[in-house]
Amino acid sequence: MNETMKYSIRDRSVRWLLFCILSVLCILSCSEEEGERSQLQVNIKVVNSLSAGIGDEITFDCYTSGDTPQIGDILVFQSAGTFQEYEFPIVRICARSFSVLLKEKVSSGEYVLLLRRGDREQTLGKIFFRFIERPFVEEKDGYNVYGQIVCDGAGVPGVLVSDGVEVVETDRNGVYYIRSQKKYNYVWFSVPSGYEALSKGVLPIFSTTLAASVDVNERIDFELVRTDNREFTMYILGDMHLANRIGDLKQFGDFAKDLNRTIEDTPGKEYVLTLGDMTWDLYWYNERFCFDEYLEVVNSYFENIQFFHTMGNHDNDYERFGDFDKEIPYREHLTPTFYSYNIGEVHFIVMDNIDYNEVGAGSSLRSHYVTDITADQMNWLRKDLSHVDKDTPIVFSTHAPIFRPDPVLGWKDGMTGANAEGEANTNELVEAFRGYTVHFFTGHTHKTFVYDRLEEDSFMEHNAGSLCGSWWWSGHLTPGINLAPDGAPGGYTILTVKGKELSWQYKATGYPVSHQFHSYDMNEVRKSVTLSTGGNKPGFAPYVQYVNNHLPNSVLLNIWNCDPAWKISVKENGHSLEVRQVYDYDPLHIIAMTAKRFATDDNPNFCTEYWNHFFEVLASSEDSDLEIEVTDRFGNIYKEYMRRPKVFTTHQYLP
Repeated sequence: MNETMKYSIRDRSVRWLLFCILSVLCILSCSEEEGERSQLQVNIKVVNSLSAGIGDEITFDCYTSGDTPQIGDILVFQSAGTFQEYEFPIVRICARSFSVLLKEKVSSGEYVLLLRRGDREQTLGKIFFRFIERPFVEEKDGYNVYGQIVCDGAGVPGVLVSDGVEVVETDRNGVYYIRSQKKYNYVWFSVPSGYEALSKGVLPIFSTTLAASVDVNERIDFELVRTDNREFTMYILGDMHLANRIGDLKQFGDFAKDLNRTIEDTPGKEYVLTLGDMTWDLYWYNERFCFDEYLEVVNSYFENIQFFHTMGNHDNDYERFGDFDKEIPYREHLTPTFYSYNIGEVHFIVMDNIDYNEVGAGSSLRSHYVTDITADQMNWLRKDLSHVDKDTPIVFSTHAPIFRPDPVLGWKDGMTGANAEGEANTNELVEAFRGYTVHFFTGHTHKTFVYDRLEEDSFMEHNAGSLCGSWWWSGHLTPGINLAPDGAPGGYTILTVKGKELSWQYKATGYPVSHQFHSYDMNEVRKSVTLSTGGNKPGFAPYVQYVNNHLPNSVLLNIWNCDPAWKISVKENGHSLEVRQVYDYDPLHIIAMTAKRFATDDNPNFCTEYWNHFFEVLASSEDSDLEIEVTDRFGNIYKEYMRRPKVFTTHQYLP
C-alpha cells in the first residue's frame, strides 16, 4: 500500500470520527434545545384557513390545557415554500385566546404558524391565509377611527357606526370616520335591515376592539352579507347561569336539543337574543367557568344561528373595581354592553342597566349594584334613536326589569338607582322612547310577567322567564321538573316577526308549545304539602299555611305568560265558574324544590316565591270535572279536561 493511499484512508477515518463527534454534539445540543422548547406548550386551535387585511385584528383560541400566550410573544407566518417570515407581536390576551394585528401585506398562500418567545419556538400548525385587498380609504385629520363597511366588495351606505359615544353614518361608499376618545376601546356598527354580519360561531361579528392609543389612527373594516329577513323568528333566552355544577350542563343540553328541534321545525330566518346572566360570576374562579367555557358549550350545540347578547349582573368580574372595569371580560369575549341592530323592519336595542359604579373588588360586593341606565348610554341612545323612524317597532333588551309587579301597588318602578346627572331610572328611560312602540324584554327575576301598556303608553314589558329556573336546582333535585320560583317551567320566548307585526309564545323546555299552564286540585295539594314534607323545619310552615288557606274544592291555575288580553274560561258541568286572579305560591315548585331544600337546610335559597300570574276557581264538589280553556291575545287556545280529584305528584307534571 503506497503512502498516498494510507493518507487517504487516514483522512477518511479522521473525517468520519469528526463527523460522529459533531453528530453526537449536535444531537445533544438539539435534545437540550428541544427539551427547552418543550417547556413552551401553548395549545392553540389553528383553523384550516383565514382571511384578513391590513388593520385587522386576528384572534386565535387556545385549548384549556397548556401554557397561555404572553404579551411579547411573536406569532410568525412562515411561508411553506420560500420560508419567508412575517412576524406579528401579540397585542391582546384574553383568558383562552390571543390576538395579533395585521400591519403589513402578507401574500396569500400556505403558511406554517410558529410561536416565538425569546429563543424558544413552537410550531402550531399549517394554515392557508388569504390576504384581503382593501380599497384605498383616505385618512382625515382629527379622525382616528375610520374604515369601510362592504357587501360583496361594494360599500354599504347609511350604516350607523359607533364607538360607544359618537354615532356616525357610512357615506355612499360605505366609508365612516369617527373622532374617538377610545373610551370603550371598541367600534361597532348597527347591522342594517336586509343584511347580516359575518359570524364566529354563534357570535355575529359587528364589533371589534381597538388596539392603539388615541393618537394613533386605526382602520377598522367590516363585512356584511345580504339576506332576506323581513320575516324572522327570535328565540329569547333568559338567565342561564352556566357554571358546571349540580348537573347544569346536562340540563342545558336538554334545552339545546329542545331549541334545535324548534329551529328545525320553524321556517325562515332565525336568531337568538339572550337577556343576561349567561354565566355565574361566583363560579368564574373556583369552577373556572367563564365566557370561554360558555361559548364552547353553546357552540357545541348550535350552528348557523347568531346569538345577540345582553349583559347581566352575574356577567361582571367581581375581582375588578367599578362598573367599567368589571365589564372588561364581557366586552372582550362577547359584545359591547350596549349596541343596536336591525333585523327586517324591527330596530333592536341592547343596554346594560346593572350599575356597579364605584363598587370595589371582592366576592362579598357582588350584589352591591344599583339598576339604572348610565349617562353615557342615555346620550348614545338619543343619538341612535335620532336615526330611527317613529313607525319602526323597537325591541329593547336589558337584564333587570323596567317595572315590577307588586301585590299592593299593582306595579312599581324596577329601576331606581340613578344618582348622577344624566342617568336614567324607569321613568326617564320610558320617556326617551316617547312616540315609539317598544317591547321591553328583561330577565333577572327568574320569573315571568307581562306588563301591558300598549294602549296607554305604547310599550309592553316581557319579563321573559329563565332557562335555568331556580338556578338549575329544581331539575337537579327532581329530574324533569325544571321550574322557576314562580312555578313557570324553564324555557324561552319565541318572538315571531312578520314585517312590523310581532307575536310571541313562551316555550317550556321539553313540552309542546301548547303547554301554557298548570292546574292544581288544592284538595289533593293539601294532602301532599305538610310540615313533614319540608323536614318539619319552621321555615317551611308558611308554605303549608298558604296551601291550607285555600277553600275546600278550590282549583288553582298557574298561567305564567298571561296578560290582560288573555281569556280564561273554567266550566263545571257546562256552567262557567268565576275566575279570580290572585297572588300565590306554586304548589309544584314547593314539593319539587322548596321542600327538598328544607329537608337538608334550615334556611335554603331559591325557594318558592309569591307571584302574580295565578287564577283561582271554586268547584262545587271534590270530584266534579272541569273544562279549562285559555286563549292568548293572538287567538291560540290551550285546553285541559281536568278530571278530579287530580292526584298531586311531581310525576303528573313531567314532560
